[in-house]
Amino acid sequence: MQIRPRRRRTSAAIREMSKETSLDLSNLIYPLFLVDGTNIKSEIASLPGNFRLSIEHLLREIDSCVKLGLHSFILFPSVEEKHKDKTATYSYSSKNFYLRAIKEIKKRFPHIILISDVAMDPYSSDGHDGLVKNGKILNDETLPILSKMALAQAEAGIDLIGPSDMMDGRIGFLRDELDDNGFHDTGIMAYTAKYASAFYGPFRDALNSAPKLGDKKSYQMDPRNSREALLEADLDFTEGADFLMVKPALHYLDVIKALKDEFPIPVAAYHVSGECAMLTAACNNGWLDFNKAMPETLYSMRRAGADVILTYFAKDYALLLQKTK
Repeated sequence: MQIRPRRRRTSAAIREMSKETSLDLSNLIYPLFLVDGTNIKSEIASLPGNFRLSIEHLLREIDSCVKLGLHSFILFPSVEEKHKDKTATYSYSSKNFYLRAIKEIKKRFPHIILISDVAMDPYSSDGHDGLVKNGKILNDETLPILSKMALAQAEAGIDLIGPSDMMDGRIGFLRDELDDNGFHDTGIMAYTAKYASAFYGPFRDALNSAPKLGDKKSYQMDPRNSREALLEADLDFTEGADFLMVKPALHYLDVIKALKDEFPIPVAAYHVSGECAMLTAACNNGWLDFNKAMPETLYSMRRAGADVILTYFAKDYALLLQKTK
C-alpha cells in the first residue's frame, strides 16, 4: 500500500500539523443576558451555566472573559412587562437600561466587539419581532421602528447591529438610516437565514419573549427549505450586510456551507440555546464527556464554513484552552 492515510494520525504532533480546521477564540462570540436592577445574577433553569445579569455582574463577566482571551459579545435585554407596548417605544428610549449598559460596557472595554439585537420582541407587548395589527405581522410598518432602535444602539456605541427580525428589506433600510446619521463604520451582522426552529426555548425563557399569540412562521424561515436561504443571503448582501448569519447552527450545517460557498463576506453561525442545552443535559447525565463533545460540536460548524460562532459555550471553550496550555 503506497497511500496510507493513517501515517498522518500516528502522533498528536502529526495530527496537529495535518489538521484542516482550527478554532480560535477570535472565532467565538459569547451571548450575554442583561437585566435592569442591581446585584442580580439569576441562572436560566433551561440553560444551566448561563445567567441573567445586572450591569455590575455583567461587567465582571466580560472582564473575566477578556482575561481569558474572549473579545466578542452579543447582548440581549430581559425587559420587564411594564416597559413593553405595541410599538416597542422603550427600545429607543433614553431611559432604556440596555442602551445605558452599552455605553458603560464600551467605556470600560473600548476594544471589545459588542453586538446588539435589533427586533421588536424583547420590547413588544405582543412578543413578536414585528408590528402586529389585527393578528398580522406587518413588514414595511415595522422597518421605521427597527431603524430607530438601531440608530439608538449605534449612538450608544455598539460595533455591530444585529437585526434578528427577518422582515423583508430591513438590512437596506437600517444601512440607509445608519449612513444618513453618520454611522458609516457601524456594521451589520444580519440574521440572514433565521429558521422558525423548535430550539429557541431556553432563550425565550431567559428573556420572557415568547409570542403572546400565534407563532413566528410567517417571517422566520421554514426548516424544510435551504435554497431559500440563498435568496435571503443575496438580498442581505446586496443591501449592505457585513456578516451573514445562519440560525440555528448545528441543525443547519448544509445552509452554512451553502452561504460560505456563494458569498465573499464572513458567515456567522448561531449555536442556539436549545442545541447547547441538549448537549449540557447529556453531559450532566454522564452520557457524554463535555470536554470532548463540546469542542467537536463547535468544530463541525467551523468545518461547514462558519467564520464565527455565537455559542453559550464560548467561555467554556476558553477555559478548556487555558487548561490544555
